[in-house]
Amino acid sequence: MKVAYYQQDIVWEDTGANLEKVKEAVSRLEPDTDLLILPEMFNSGFTMNPEKVAEQMNGHVVTFLKELASEQGIAVTGSTVILENEKHYNRLLVVSAGGKVEHYDKRHLFSIGGEDKNYVKGKEKLITSVGNMKVLPLICYDLRFPVWSRNQNDYELLIYIANWPASRREVWNTLLKARAIENQCYVIGVNRIGKDATISYAGDSMVLNAKGHVISSAKGEEGIFYADLDLDELTAFREKFPVWKDADKFKLL
Repeated sequence: MKVAYYQQDIVWEDTGANLEKVKEAVSRLEPDTDLLILPEMFNSGFTMNPEKVAEQMNGHVVTFLKELASEQGIAVTGSTVILENEKHYNRLLVVSAGGKVEHYDKRHLFSIGGEDKNYVKGKEKLITSVGNMKVLPLICYDLRFPVWSRNQNDYELLIYIANWPASRREVWNTLLKARAIENQCYVIGVNRIGKDATISYAGDSMVLNAKGHVISSAKGEEGIFYADLDLDELTAFREKFPVWKDADKFKLL
């Protein structure tokens, strides 16, 4: 499976400008791409002013993603602010080329930054299929909570989309590697770059294999980057070294 990920310099709270950036970047997308991954809140930045950018599920952002997926013939994922039943969600969307829309609402809200005061946390994970792989997509702060991402032999690719500050980049790099090793899966971390109203972001978007080796990295540049994921190679490694068989069983309350 060929994956593209966009390390984006997000324009603060400006949906129109950000959708134009994505559209322009995707115009140069390499052929045979199966999945495009966008950062957390790719159309606004990590805002604590959800009322400024929130849309409903039939709004402009979701429509844009559906059109993008259809035109390119790929699956697309990224998160945006959704207003539903008078509540705001940091919602990750997975849109198929055929127009199917699935979603995951961020479970672990960053209380240090007031996210829990402005958004409602999600209750369920989403495991979906893209290409020949089962995928678990999560958001930013979720990375710090390994039980939530525990692989029970039910996915091959773990995705984290983020607005992760440069001041904590070592934590980002370390935990992505840990999640890959402990779950014996591919891990893709897609972070923004640039600066929002007050915080700088280093990017450090990357793709790791199940041994924790970096196979693709965006480093500190804006742009679209690529990785080829080999399901046969992953399956062979997991069968040869079946750590997952000895894992503890966790039951989430």
